[in-house]
Amino acid sequence: MPTSSRFLPLLALLALGLFPLSGSEFYVGLLSRIIILAIFAMSLDLLIGYTGLVSFGHAAFFGIGGYALAIAFQDASVIHLWQALPLSLAAAALAALVVGWISIRTSGIYFIMITLAFGQMFFYYFFESPSYGGDDGIFLFLKPVLMVGSEDILKLEQENNFYYFALTCLVSAYLLLKMILRAPFGKVITAIKANEHRVCALGYSVNRYKLVSFVIAGTLAGLAGFLEGAHSGYVNPSYMSWHESGIAIAIVVLGGMGTLYGPVVGAFIIVLLQDFLPSLTEHWQLLFGGIVIAVALFLPHGVTSLLPRVLALLRREQSDSLPPEEKPQEAADG
Repeated sequence: MPTSSRFLPLLALLALGLFPLSGSEFYVGLLSRIIILAIFAMSLDLLIGYTGLVSFGHAAFFGIGGYALAIAFQDASVIHLWQALPLSLAAAALAALVVGWISIRTSGIYFIMITLAFGQMFFYYFFESPSYGGDDGIFLFLKPVLMVGSEDILKLEQENNFYYFALTCLVSAYLLLKMILRAPFGKVITAIKANEHRVCALGYSVNRYKLVSFVIAGTLAGLAGFLEGAHSGYVNPSYMSWHESGIAIAIVVLGGMGTLYGPVVGAFIIVLLQDFLPSLTEHWQLLFGGIVIAVALFLPHGVTSLLPRVLALLRREQSDSLPPEEKPQEAADG
């Protein structure tokens, strides 16, 4: 990675960290929603971009993370963060383990269809269950707090507190996935995407690696669902619909598959377009669809694929503007 591009993530993180100091509460809330979607899409990128598994039921784990929070603490007088967060993660991980154990025995279009079927099963279960609010969902009137003794260290009901907590979760999820992908496990799952039969011939248990990847992705999706429930104070079955999985796939494709930071960029694009385009025309969905189609046609590797080209162009222009004696040796030789 060029030196100039190494500092871009740090600059972006610095900008995100300073944003609440100058932004209004509305835009801080909007940015929190973008961060939640980024975590959700990043978890799906582990499956699509690195393991080669296209799941249309990934939103089920997003919804389960939110429902676990709402169901367990609906009547609680206080929601302790250190209790609620592990519960949501465990519920999403357990669901991903069961769904993944069955789904990975298929491949290709069959894997897509079986994950879609599981996602719709979860959706209709909560949609038709009066115990969990049916299609009205569940309201969460309290938000988690982090307490040490009797002291409130962190209250997520305050928008800025929630924003920084969500941003911390995003950075943590990114670093965790980066560490996993640099480990031998990450090398194996990327090899599975490239040539599954060769990896199997080398003696690796392909299904076991797929299952672990599926559970990790589902658990991170549950983290995003927990954050969504804690932020909005409301959980409903639409979180589990295939439309949500489709939006996550669109975010990954627009940003750039197999990059981790691509889904973050894609989440910004999707949410900002949905927020801005309605002010231009009442038929904004047509314009939105045209933008998505254009990116898919002309930038098949996502919007982030433009970054290396832009940096190379800037370096070339900078090199051309220097006197011959100050140009880099390789440029002068050329």
